[in-house]
Amino acid sequence: MKVTTINPATEQTLAEYDVMASDEISKVVQKAREAFKEWRNNMQKRAAFLYNVAHLFRKDKERLAKVITMEMGKAIKEARSEVDKCAWVMEYYADYGGNFIADETTNTDARKSFIAFQPLGVVASIMPWNFPYWQALRFASPSLMAGNAIVLKPASATLQCGIEIEKSFQKAGLPDGVFQTAVGDSKVAEMLIDSDVNAVTFTGSVEVGKKVGQRAVAQLKKCVLELGGSDPFIVCADADLEKASTGAVKGRFINCGQSCIATKRFFVVEKIADEFIERFTQKTEKLKVGDPLSEDTDVGPMVNSDSLENIEGIVTDAIDAGAEALTGGERKGNKGYYYSPTILTKISPKMRIAREETFGPVAPITVVKDEIHAVDLANHSEFGLGASIWTQDLIKAERLSRLVESGIVTVNNVVVSDPRVPFGGIKNSGFGRELSRYGMLEFVNIKSVRFYDQLIYNHHVE
Repeated sequence: MKVTTINPATEQTLAEYDVMASDEISKVVQKAREAFKEWRNNMQKRAAFLYNVAHLFRKDKERLAKVITMEMGKAIKEARSEVDKCAWVMEYYADYGGNFIADETTNTDARKSFIAFQPLGVVASIMPWNFPYWQALRFASPSLMAGNAIVLKPASATLQCGIEIEKSFQKAGLPDGVFQTAVGDSKVAEMLIDSDVNAVTFTGSVEVGKKVGQRAVAQLKKCVLELGGSDPFIVCADADLEKASTGAVKGRFINCGQSCIATKRFFVVEKIADEFIERFTQKTEKLKVGDPLSEDTDVGPMVNSDSLENIEGIVTDAIDAGAEALTGGERKGNKGYYYSPTILTKISPKMRIAREETFGPVAPITVVKDEIHAVDLANHSEFGLGASIWTQDLIKAERLSRLVESGIVTVNNVVVSDPRVPFGGIKNSGFGRELSRYGMLEFVNIKSVRFYDQLIYNHHVE
């Protein structure tokens, strides 16, 4: 069997890849298990390898960025930023990873007590196409630094990106087997979960995430699931509307709207709604849609024809149910999977766009009477990943941020992932955390050790 990748800007075939068979997956995992035995032993060497790969990513930025753009249509200037961010996360964990998992001493009735943080072994990483380097490496960097070995199964649409990551680690001199890429389709992901791995991390849709979680937990394998979101964007009556409208464009249309933490539902207090909507619409209409390899392009194509048809169906459903398109609302061009940046108003809860995760360049706006009404609507969702709140009253901002049901809240800026703070959600946005020290601790054994001078006889409860 083969997997074919297609350039979404031209609809031309890029490459064909042979799908790995079950015995090949087993060999890859066994190779990782052997490499793990030595890899886990030297923290300083692990840090040195991450520094080396970060250097290679920066040095090879233009070529790596072009691979992203060709495979999934990301605007080239955004692709470059993704490569830079990957270098940052590798350097961050090389700098601080040792501190994050240093032994902790504690006082107990024993003479000596400490907590050790030890790697689990081999971790299967099943990653999506929308940030093919970043989402793989924001997991891999802390996990490798902790001493784990990794087998990455990249998305079928961005297989070359996954292969390029492995090549970079090889060029940096990483020991053979510590980081490997498994090429194939969803069947390969299933085989990988069923193989002799110790844990699984997955980023993708709720539907697939549930299957991954069930499969992993049935085998008592630790898993982390990042399943996307439908992030609310709350504009309060006292917001700086120039900043808020600029943030709205960035938060909704980055990566053609194909981001789990992209803004997907706008709630605007009625007092300032007209002015905000006017500014947001004007700035949206200035976005340039076109060839993602062009330096002037702001919004490239969607990743494939299925995604394009899904977005078109969501917009049609909304308009048929009474929504109004202020701009966009249609395909763009005769070639490639392009869709015009779109703003919709008069949204009602019965519409698909109000319930589903809208993975594309469409912004639905709901006018609300006040901030509490906005929070109520924001929380009325099966998702709980991120949220942004726009207000100049920071006391109000803190109060509202605690009321919003999400794993991440950003005040007066768009939601972004950052190596320094935990990333993850609640409800159908998944469980577990990536990034920061908390992300590193997801794939370690937290081991408590106590030394006693003599046997304790007075323990009556386990």
